[in-house]
Amino acid sequence: MKKIIFTTLTILPITLLAQKQDSAKLISEVRIDAYHKPSAFMASTKSVSVAGSSILNQNPPDRLLESLNLLPGAKMEERSPGSYRLSVRGSSLRSPFGIRNIKIYLDDFIFTDASGNSYLNLLDPDLLQEIELYKGPESGDFGAVTGGTALLKTKTNEDISAKVSGGSFQHFKGAVNVAQQSGKHFLQALSSYTTTDSYRDQAALERKFLFLKHQYAYAAGSELRSMVWLSDLHYETPGGLTLAQMKANPRQARPQTPTTPGSAEQKAGIYNKMIFAGLSNIYQLNSNISHLAAIQGSYNDFKNPFITNFEKRYEQHSAFRTHLNLEVRKPHALYETRIGFEGAAGKTIIKNYDNLKGIAGNPQNFDNLTTHSGFLFLSQKATFADKLFVDLSGSLNLMQYRWQSTFPETETGRKRFNDEILPNLGVTYRFDERFSVRGKIGKGNSAPTTEEIRSSAQEINSALEDEYGWNKEIGLRKQWGNVFFTELSLFDFRLKNAIVRRENEQGQEYFINAGETVQRGIEFIAETKRFTIMNAFLKGIKLYFSGNFYDFTFKNYLKNGTDFSGNKLTGVPTSSLESLIHLQLRDGIQIDISHFYTSSIPLNDANTVKAEPSMVGNISASYPFTVLGSDAVMKLGIQNLYNTKYSLGYDINAFGSRFYNPAASRSYVVSFQFML
Repeated sequence: MKKIIFTTLTILPITLLAQKQDSAKLISEVRIDAYHKPSAFMASTKSVSVAGSSILNQNPPDRLLESLNLLPGAKMEERSPGSYRLSVRGSSLRSPFGIRNIKIYLDDFIFTDASGNSYLNLLDPDLLQEIELYKGPESGDFGAVTGGTALLKTKTNEDISAKVSGGSFQHFKGAVNVAQQSGKHFLQALSSYTTTDSYRDQAALERKFLFLKHQYAYAAGSELRSMVWLSDLHYETPGGLTLAQMKANPRQARPQTPTTPGSAEQKAGIYNKMIFAGLSNIYQLNSNISHLAAIQGSYNDFKNPFITNFEKRYEQHSAFRTHLNLEVRKPHALYETRIGFEGAAGKTIIKNYDNLKGIAGNPQNFDNLTTHSGFLFLSQKATFADKLFVDLSGSLNLMQYRWQSTFPETETGRKRFNDEILPNLGVTYRFDERFSVRGKIGKGNSAPTTEEIRSSAQEINSALEDEYGWNKEIGLRKQWGNVFFTELSLFDFRLKNAIVRRENEQGQEYFINAGETVQRGIEFIAETKRFTIMNAFLKGIKLYFSGNFYDFTFKNYLKNGTDFSGNKLTGVPTSSLESLIHLQLRDGIQIDISHFYTSSIPLNDANTVKAEPSMVGNISASYPFTVLGSDAVMKLGIQNLYNTKYSLGYDINAFGSRFYNPAASRSYVVSFQFML
């Protein structure tokens, strides 16, 4: 009964609520940035979801999972603390861990490396103020990828605060943030430390993070920005379990077998140290012309003791982005043109050794890879009579890599992928300020990453090709009065040469192109404004409901002589539903109740094994108070309220049927934030 209460509350007729609203915004009132190409949400031609402060507040202090999972079309997984996987419309089919096939930007800078991999787990979630998630191929301003694009916005408000939290499984986090405006300068420093033992054995995490930002507004519309951050992350990897092992003891790490040691015995885990620095400049030449240039570099020291080997990886990446913006205003029209280039280069040194219980032993394979990627882009945005909005863009995408095997044999090679021209057209017609209809068609392309070309199977897979496809979609956005907003999107995406993951008998991964997929879906959002209620106890309420229904199947897919055409796409649920209820009580107390429903998930290409549907509930309460004359907030959170047995991420197509990574049971966290 408890598990269906959220549905009843979410569909309560609005007329039963007090009709006085406060100033809280609906999504329809938000303006999206679209990488310095701002537009009103109702007028946007893009398929975009926005996570503002109310959504970002749903996370525990150490992760982003809940806020991203509240966005329709997005699914974030955490097989163990720190082991993130992010899917947009099923794009994680090729990701055993980490984030691929999704382009990520952090403010003005390119967070995704030259080969297409993103270490989102290195960032502290407290850094972020807003996330814009663009679903499906975008091309144009954002270049290739077929999954989507995420713009992460760091905080821009003044703040001097300290936060500390603790909870179940030895969780602890401490953070200090200082952000101040001084004349034309804005400076920010954020430092944090996070640790947890986690629910499962061999799944502890420790992260040290330091972030520095400086913005100098030296003229009207012009600003020089710099960013430096360092992250030192270590998390243990417990490994996947079979169904029988999970039922016997869900907290155990992957056990040893007569032929293979276990995760704990091999001290399996990830050690990832990264330093990033970037400098950007936005210059307003005049009222109609502006220019952006950004340059950046990073170094990554990555170590992964695994069951069968100990991998050491050293990565150097640099990137540059520039674009010129031209704006022409007419009496009843506005034209905005952008032309630019984005390029990146990366060098990766990979060394594999025997794993002697967490110590590197004899060498196995050494390889060096160099990647160059980039794109030229042109986009034209036009507005007619503030009703018709047209966004036509295209990009010419380039990527190549070279490799040099140095041990045990010497070999060199080079591969250049086809230079792809990716067009994109979006049109929105706004009938009035509260109702708009949009249509969109675009092509995407996604080349394999370094981790796919040279996977843990330790072979250079030069036969692996890029995947590509066309996406078509339509959408409706409607605001009902000033109190209720709804959005509905329907899309049809045809992906060719889909890259999928395989495991060999040693549990090592490799990748192949698996023919074509057909991906059709519906995504929706329904949201109310925050209502003020004339009651001595309950002061306000806000409701949010989102979800998606997918029909994703393989087409023309043969594997080892078996035809899997028509099977459901591996690792993708057919339906997901999310809700959030925000309550304001007396004395400033606020309560958030969120629910996440996920349907069954096929775990292998044959669809013979499926994960059971799950319903997970979370609740948090915050209370403002004053201590020593300063403002403070106490927050108590309960995760997995109903103690649901489920996995937060699955190892799809796992050898030996080790599909399952059991999620934590009911857990608690309490935090205190002090405004200094």
